[in-house]
Amino acid sequence: MPDDRVPSIADLIRDGRRSLSFEFMPPRDDAAAEQLWTAIRELEPYAPTFVSVTYGAGGTTRDTTVHLTGRIARETSLVPMGHLTCVGHTRAELERILDDYAAAGVYNVLALRGDPKDGPRAEWTPTEGGFTHACELVSLASGHGSFAVGVAAFPGGGHPGADSIERDTEVLLEKQRSGAEFAITDMVFRAADYAELVERSSTAGVDIPILPGIMPILNLGQVARMAELSGREIPAEVRARVERYADDPAALRAEGIAMAAELCDELLAGGAPGLHFYTLNRSKATLQIFEALRITV
Repeated sequence: MPDDRVPSIADLIRDGRRSLSFEFMPPRDDAAAEQLWTAIRELEPYAPTFVSVTYGAGGTTRDTTVHLTGRIARETSLVPMGHLTCVGHTRAELERILDDYAAAGVYNVLALRGDPKDGPRAEWTPTEGGFTHACELVSLASGHGSFAVGVAAFPGGGHPGADSIERDTEVLLEKQRSGAEFAITDMVFRAADYAELVERSSTAGVDIPILPGIMPILNLGQVARMAELSGREIPAEVRARVERYADDPAALRAEGIAMAAELCDELLAGGAPGLHFYTLNRSKATLQIFEALRITV
């Protein structure tokens, strides 16, 4: 488990309170950094369980991610979690990155295989001296110092690279057995998809908490592209609700916020242990969802 000074995200999720968490991306320039820190400061009063910082494809934001999570640990009250992927790294490099996280005061990581550069459906080619499966990275991180490790889970049919839904479930169980203590899903579009994931995972023996990932549809094209990058499509009934407002961006945004709030309500009513918001480094939409859900500081 993590150092006594640094809470384990798994323990925070399991303490019985509703978990709220936010995901950020490393900024690309000074303006983006200012926008990111505005979002962090505006969301911090809501006392999220944790915040996570993504890791660019092939480790392209490695140093920025480590620096940002360390700064969050030092300068805010938030518990940061850094992402880590197998793509483009040897085992020795991954061990050094874990050491860098620990030196920065970050003891929670999200261990991901990562997607090939040509997308999630492309053939996987491991880095020489590296790992082929996420569970190998989970095992490394959970046994390396004092890290608590989270993993990804996939609603609505499973990971696009899985041979079957059964195999997708087996992989999540393997991650748990390798040391994973919690999971976060890809974007959830329907509460029924999350419920199906939890049910099939529980039946297989998965008992770690699974947090649903939430991204409001504020721009249909943007979300559709992100879903496509994950090897998924926006469900037809979800798309239909926002396409009615294709010529009215303000109305489309309002409908996207309303839909996200409805989804959050349904997920929590169905027993989800919390909500994980993909913020795209902005706070306004998340705060509007909170207002609809009557979540206050």
